[in-house]
Order: sequence, then C-alpha cells, then structure tokens
Amino acid sequence: MLFSEIKLPETLDKLPESKCGFDSYGVLKARTESGCCCNEYDKVPDNKYGSNRYLGVFNIVSVTSLQRSSKNHYNPTSLLFFNFTLSLPLLISPHGLDSEFCLFLFFCSVMANVVEVKVGLHCDDCIKKILKAIKKIEDIETYNVDTAMNKVIVTGKVTTQQVIRVLQKIGKNAIAWEDVSLMTIVSQLMVRCLTPLGQSTLVSQMLGGLMFGPSVLGHKKILGQALFPVRGAVVLETISWFGVMFSYFLWSVKMDISTFFKTEKLAIALGSSVFVCTLVIPTGVAYLLAKHVEMKQSVATALPLIGLSQSFTVFVTIAILLSDLKVLNTDIGRITMGASVLTNMASFVVIIIMFIISQNVDGDMVKLVIVCLSIVSLVVVIVFMIRPMILWMVEHSGRGSLNEICVVHIFVFVLFTGFVSEVIGQHFAMGPIILGLCLPEGPPIGTSLMTKLETICMAFLNPIFLAVNGLQADISKIDFHSMWLICLVLIVAFFVKIGAVMLPGYYYNLPMKECCVIGLLLNGRGTCELVLYNLWLGSRQVTEREFSLLVVTIIVENIFSVPLIKFMYDPSKQYQTGRRCTIQHTRRDSELRVMVCIDSSENLPTILNLLEASCASRESMIEVTSLILIELQGRLRPVLVNNKSSDNIHPLSGNSIHIDNALRQYAEQNEGYVSIQSFTSISTFETMHDDVCRISLECGANILILPFHKRWEIDGTIGAEHKSIQNMNIRVLERAPCSVGILVDRGILNDSPSLLMARGMYYVVVFFIGGADDAETLAYGNRMARHECVYVTVVRFLLFGEENSKDRKRDSDLIDEYRYHNAGNRRFEILDEVVKDGIEMSTCVRRLVDYFDLVMVGREHPDSVMLRGHDKWSECHELGVIGDMLASPDFVTKASVLVIQQQRIRGRFIKSTVNVNAVPREREQLMHEVPIVETFPPSCTISVDKYDKM
Repeated sequence: MLFSEIKLPETLDKLPESKCGFDSYGVLKARTESGCCCNEYDKVPDNKYGSNRYLGVFNIVSVTSLQRSSKNHYNPTSLLFFNFTLSLPLLISPHGLDSEFCLFLFFCSVMANVVEVKVGLHCDDCIKKILKAIKKIEDIETYNVDTAMNKVIVTGKVTTQQVIRVLQKIGKNAIAWEDVSLMTIVSQLMVRCLTPLGQSTLVSQMLGGLMFGPSVLGHKKILGQALFPVRGAVVLETISWFGVMFSYFLWSVKMDISTFFKTEKLAIALGSSVFVCTLVIPTGVAYLLAKHVEMKQSVATALPLIGLSQSFTVFVTIAILLSDLKVLNTDIGRITMGASVLTNMASFVVIIIMFIISQNVDGDMVKLVIVCLSIVSLVVVIVFMIRPMILWMVEHSGRGSLNEICVVHIFVFVLFTGFVSEVIGQHFAMGPIILGLCLPEGPPIGTSLMTKLETICMAFLNPIFLAVNGLQADISKIDFHSMWLICLVLIVAFFVKIGAVMLPGYYYNLPMKECCVIGLLLNGRGTCELVLYNLWLGSRQVTEREFSLLVVTIIVENIFSVPLIKFMYDPSKQYQTGRRCTIQHTRRDSELRVMVCIDSSENLPTILNLLEASCASRESMIEVTSLILIELQGRLRPVLVNNKSSDNIHPLSGNSIHIDNALRQYAEQNEGYVSIQSFTSISTFETMHDDVCRISLECGANILILPFHKRWEIDGTIGAEHKSIQNMNIRVLERAPCSVGILVDRGILNDSPSLLMARGMYYVVVFFIGGADDAETLAYGNRMARHECVYVTVVRFLLFGEENSKDRKRDSDLIDEYRYHNAGNRRFEILDEVVKDGIEMSTCVRRLVDYFDLVMVGREHPDSVMLRGHDKWSECHELGVIGDMLASPDFVTKASVLVIQQQRIRGRFIKSTVNVNAVPREREQLMHEVPIVETFPPSCTISVDKYDKM
C-alpha cells in the first residue's frame, strides 16, 4: 500500500513551527478545525495526464511514516521524499525529460489498491457531497468515510488521481501552483536586472525572495497573504528542499574525490592556513563576546556557532562563484579551487560532528555510538551495495549514455538514501552527497545526470530555495545590539581569512593583490551555507532574528565582494605582452611556433596540411603546440592535461588519442625539424579561452589557429553550428598574446591533396587589400612558398583612382619586397586586380577562389570603398568582412579559408611596414606604446595539473 494516513499528534498546538513562520501541518490543521474546506483552494491548470499538477498533496493525499525526533515531535522533512516521489513526473514532465521516464514514475505513483484521502468532514453537507461523488467512480469496490479521522478510504481499481479529480469537482482543490510560478518569474527577472550591474545570480534570486517577504512587500499582511498565502508556503518549502537534495547529489557526482588527495603544495598551504585561522580566531572572539558582553540568551548561544561556521569553505560554493566570475581556468581560479578542496574536507567532518552532537544533547553515549554506527552502515551500504548496482546497470546500458531505466533507478536511490539519512537522525542531504561522491565523474554517468537534472535544478529548483530563504528573512526583527555582535564576528572572520591567505602567499612569493583576490573568493557564501543556517533554525540553535541577519549578511557580502573581485582582478591582463609574437616579425632563420586548437578529429586533414605547408626545415624549424578542446560535462572542476604520457589519457577519450597520434605521426615524418607538445583542456567554453591564451603565452606562439564554429556536410550544407565555440573565438581574439587565425575547414567537400603523403600540389591564395592583418597573412603565405609542393598566389586588390595615396605606396613597398626576394621562385606569384567598388571585388573573388585549396585573408582592413556594403550582411564578425563572405553558406566554394588577425599590443594592432621574415636588413618602423623586447623564450613546458586525468 503506497498511501497511508498521517498519524497526527493529539495536540496540534505542540507541533514545532516551521521555518516559514506557520505550523508545519498548518494546512491540515486549518482544514480540520474549520471543518469544511469547500472552495478553499484555487484550481490549477491540467497537465498532459489530465490531472491537476498538484505538488504538495498535503491537503488531500497523506503519505507514509513520519519519523519522531528526539523531542517526540514528528519530523516534517520526511514528507519531502514520498510526496515528491509521487509528484515527480508532474514536476519534471514540462522540463524536457523523456515522456517514457515520466510515465514510469507516474505509473508507480498510481498503482495503489487502497487510496486514503484526508479531507475536512465536520460539515454534514461535505460528507453527503463526497459520498455522492465517490459512488460515481468506476471500478470502485468499497468506500468508507471516517469522520473521526477526517478521511475517506477507497479500494478497487482506482487511482489517487481519479479520487482527487472527483473531490476537486465538488470544491476540494489542491494547493495552488501560482506561488511557485510567481517566485520563479520574479527570481529570473531579478537576475536579468542585476546581472548587468555585476551581481551574481545568488544575490539576484535571494533579493527576489526578500522583496516579497516580511522585510518589504510582505510587511503588510494583506499584501503578503495575497502574494504568498499560508497554504502555498508548504509547497514552496518542499520544492526548495527537494531541489537542494538533488542539487547536492548533482554537485557531488561532478566532484572527483581523487583531487582531494592530489592538491599542489601552495593550495594545501593556503587551505590549511585558512581553515585553522578561521576556526580559532573568530570562534575565540565569539566565545569572549558571549562571556563578557551582556546579550540575549539566544544570541549568546548562536554566537559561538556562527564563529565556528566561518571556517567552513565549501568547494561547490567556490566553484559556482568562480564559474560566475569566468575565472575557473585562470591561475587564481585553480589555486582557489585547490585550497577549497582541503577546507571542504575539514568542513564536512566538522559539520557531521556538530550534527551528531546536536542530536545527542542529553549526553547518552549509547545513543551516540548508535548514531555513529548508523552513519557507518549507511556509507557501507552505499559503497558496497548501491554503487556496484549502479555501475553494473551503467555497464549494461551501452556506451555513451545511460538508458532511462538506469536513470530512474539512480533517482530512486537518491530518494532512498535521503530518507535513510533522515531515519538515522542525520540531515537528508548526507546520503545523496555520499552516493554522488561514490559515482564516477564525467561520462557517461555525470553527463547523463547533468542532462536530466541540471536545467531543472539550477534554473528552477535551486532559485526557489534561494528565494524562499529571502522570503523567510525578516529584517524588522533584527535589533541593533544583536546585529553589531554578530557582524563583529563576521567582519573579524572576513579579514582573518584574507590574512590567512597572505601568510603562506608571502612564503610562496604570491603577489599580495592576488592573495587578496583569493581571500575574497574563499569568503564566498552560497547555497550550502544557507542549508546550514536552515538546519540551525530548525533545531532551535538560532532564532528567526539571527537567521534573518545571517541571510542578509550573505546578500551584503556577495553584493560588495563580487564587484570588488572583478575590479581587482582582470584575467585578460595576464596575457598582455610587450613582445612581438607574429609571423611577420619572426626572423627568417628562427623557429616558428604554431599553436593549434582542435575540437574535432574531422578537422585533422586540413590542419595537418596547414602545418606541413608552413615548411619546417633545418633553417627554420617548427614547434607545434596542440590543445584538444573538450567541453566540460559531468565534472565540476576543469582539467588541463599534458598528453606527453599516454597514462594521462583515459580510455574513454578515444578522440583525443586519435588526434594526438596524428600529430605525432606528422612530427615523425619531419624528424628533427618538428617538435610536438600536446595538451587537452576539459573546460566550459565560457572559460576555455583562458587555457588557450595561457598556453599560447607560455609557449611563445607566433600564431594561434582556432576552429570555426560551423561544420560542412559532404553535400555542401552546414551540418552543425556551435555558438559556444564562436563566443570562445571572439574572446581569444580580444585577449590573445600572438597572431590568431580562424580556420574555416571545407576539406570534406573536396579531395585536397595530402602534403604529408606528397600526393600533389597544394594551391594557396592570399587576398591582399591592406592593413596589418593582410601584412601578417602575406608573411605567412611567403613562408608557405618555400615548400616544394605549395603554390602561393597573392591577389592584390587596387581601388581605381587612388594611385597616389600614402597607404597605396606603403603597401606597394611591402609587395615589392616580397616580389624581389621571391624572384626566381615559380611557386610564388603576385597579381594586381583593379576594381571600382565592392561588387567588382566580390565578383573577382568568386571567379578566382575555386582554383585554390586554401584561401588566406586578413580579418580587418582600412576603410575602403571596396568593403562598403558588405558589412551590412556580415553574420560572423570575428571573420571580418571578406572572411565572412568567404565562409558564408551562400558563397559556393570548396576551398578552406584561414582568416588571420595580427597580434594586438595594448588593444591595438602592431603597425609596421617591415617584413623581417623576408628582409634581413632593418627599416624605419612606427613606434609602439610598449617597448619591444626582441629576445625569444626557449621551448618551454606548460605548467598543468599533473595529477589530472581525463
């Protein structure tokens, strides 16, 4: 029997008040005492199953066994698991999950032979209406009305939904859904408004709840009851805690336990210093204040607890903050993540100890031993029973992703472990956290669960939890005396944490400014801290006064710290350099450093042809640094892997192995002239540009090759379009410390010769209009012309009537130098095309382009009549006007395109007429704002997380 009545205590008045400020069973209590509940609740829209999308079901359906706590009260948290097990399909079906999965859970929720419904029966008219309505239900066997227990029991081939629909028709309606909708809409609206002002999503969503709470609009009872009546508070709280449970599970799955034990020395030193200092000093200050300063007893009890909690730094909170700030892949982000790993481990142990102590206030050692043994038993069951079962199901579900049955079983295990945690006296999130940590991160489990859960948890349930906490906070209850005492402890902890970072930072020669930024990041507070504060409120360790103040301090701290971090730390500045890293300014006999970013093995043939065409020789060798781009899925921490050792590559990363082997084969065929360094970046595309710029800076690349975000099918149509790669390319163009090329690969459309196999000639055309980018493109084409199998044609477009302009003369000097130093090289040719406007130029481009395998063009050009009008139709601005035209689906060609941007220094292009690559003598140059250092760094090894694995 899935449904059974709730055994309410004899005296409802003795029930503990909930965090929302009303009786935990206020809905049932109100219905029982009023006797009649007709027309009490509004109807909600029907879902696709034909039944009302009720969530709480507290007022109609009662579900199973509530656990008694140590104070002989029933724990309302137990309602969370079973109510949402029944209502889960109704909750998730509109959010993109598979219909079969929703139907499975819905089928489980209605297969009950006995349906018990709790209603108010003190009114004789209600009893008559209910009996009359129930008699009309088909396939009913027996029915009974228990006026003493205020319930209706129905047996037969009926479902709960049928009974509910019948009761709703006579006025017994479910709890309204509009409270949740209003909260979600307001939270998203606040995010839209405050994000442009530099605020985090946490602040926006909590302010949304604070606005409707008793602090602002809810201060007026009439308005507060109209917006969020008492009947809807249970739904909001239940939904929010349900979201917390699954969010914790999802975050735990993304975490890699092995990183806890493989943190670098600097991060270990920072984490240890922060935890010890914030554990001792704020707690000591809190105890001294509680002992020597006169205050209320509730404040004296809460103050040491608040001081102790300041040592808690949760890894998940820091990861979310770093992700919001887009600094996950920076050096500071990696150090902060490593330090938070250590503090998170220590914090988790302290929280469990505190929770055990709070559950054993009477000092019974037997009970304490039982609690500890129950925790150990739960861990053993999860590790040695549930985990093997899940892994077995994953193994038999096929490679790549989980089937729906496996996902359903995992969800059931999450609910089960949460319920068992509650039964043994622990917080319900403990079981899902342990289960998540036991499951392997990444694909297939992590990615599949992220696909199923991330949207609904992060975009719907988690914002509701943040808003509910803002809704519960009542600023009017905060008194000045309590406020200054608690704020003093919090301020001391804030500065102690920053100072604790500076101590080991000074020893490791970490700049003080970066120490301050790391300290501000480690001071971050989020969802995990709010869960802890709710736990204290529920166990009466803090009152609503202290709870409200703690919630407000989280909001205030994030309001000021996030913009301060953005002001103090700009990741793009670490990639600025005063050294010229271009092909044009590279000496003819120096090593050419090329970095290629590869997101798919489909681009390999064109990339290998481009590298081979760059002409590695004894005179000028080539150092290739490859970065394989993999989107971060099912993981919480980004990874940068050095592929030098094959042991670092996980068997699942077959694509990476294939790419790495192809590059090494290219190096073997050019033995002695080509060196290879290979890396893999597993990160979100929002922050992957940091890895790209960081590696290109450390290896001293002259040019960085990026993939284009569109891919062509064999029939010439665009098959895939990745906007995230496009955004990454734009950010790299803005920050790159060297020249950048975006490769539009159309190799699949034609049978281009393989230069590695020496199967034929490779034809390259350079379109030259003028400007620094075209000068860089011309220098690259000049180098390609040294290869015996590469033909390079330079097409220079001249505007009719501008023979005497300064730019024309400057470009003519540059062209003449290349023509002079390639005299006798039949594989290098320069053509002049005189055009009157952009139409003639585009016509000429279309006429010439099909004769070549690769088209090279600069990204930006000086303002010219030839380009006017083309920019109005531009779709991909990162390619420039000509590059966008060549990459357009309307431009029918089989040639690949390389769009080049010359290195920028301090936001400007390097402007020079000198071709150092071709001409050994020096000429007059335009002055730069930054002094140029002509020394070139040797080949280097990139500093990566050596313990990270894919």
